[in-house]
Amino acid sequence: MDEELRALTERLRAESAASGAPGARETYDRLLATGDPDELAAVLTEPGRPLWAREMAAFRLGVAGDRRAFESLVLLLNHRDPPRCASAAHALARLGDPRTARAAAALATNELRVAYALYPVRLLVELRAPEAAPALITTLRRRLRPHDPYRRVALACIEGLGALGDDRAAPVLTDALAHPALAQAAVRALALIPGQR
Repeated sequence: MDEELRALTERLRAESAASGAPGARETYDRLLATGDPDELAAVLTEPGRPLWAREMAAFRLGVAGDRRAFESLVLLLNHRDPPRCASAAHALARLGDPRTARAAAALATNELRVAYALYPVRLLVELRAPEAAPALITTLRRRLRPHDPYRRVALACIEGLGALGDDRAAPVLTDALAHPALAQAAVRALALIPGQR
């Protein structure tokens, strides 16, 4: 069992137990043990299923490469709870669905949901898709406004742009040097971009 699955199962075991719903433990055990992708996919569409059950099903399908999990995982990627976002990003990175990068870019650049953009930004970097650098550049540029409260998102964009090494990022990373909280990360990122050393 990999570390991400272990963290997910421990968290969801606690959630299912705390729900107090009749049969929650049995449902949890069945979703963890089943090898039937159709049973997992049914959980995503059946009415009345708790969020923890949908998350377990979507995660297991996603890491198995079953694209029926895509929509549920994208919703979880933009959730208010960071652990749900993290597990969704992990599964989406392994899903292999060509829509993933476009969806992550849309979430990362949605200014109304910027508080939840951290995991979409990190997922874009992991995917290294063509959408990644333009989305991170757009998101970072918006974070350079005075008194922007989303420093963690800005830092993730800076680190991601450095990891991507895309020379289109040089101007926005240079602008980030003027922000004391971001300057050190921007220096490191610029050093990773060819022609900026």
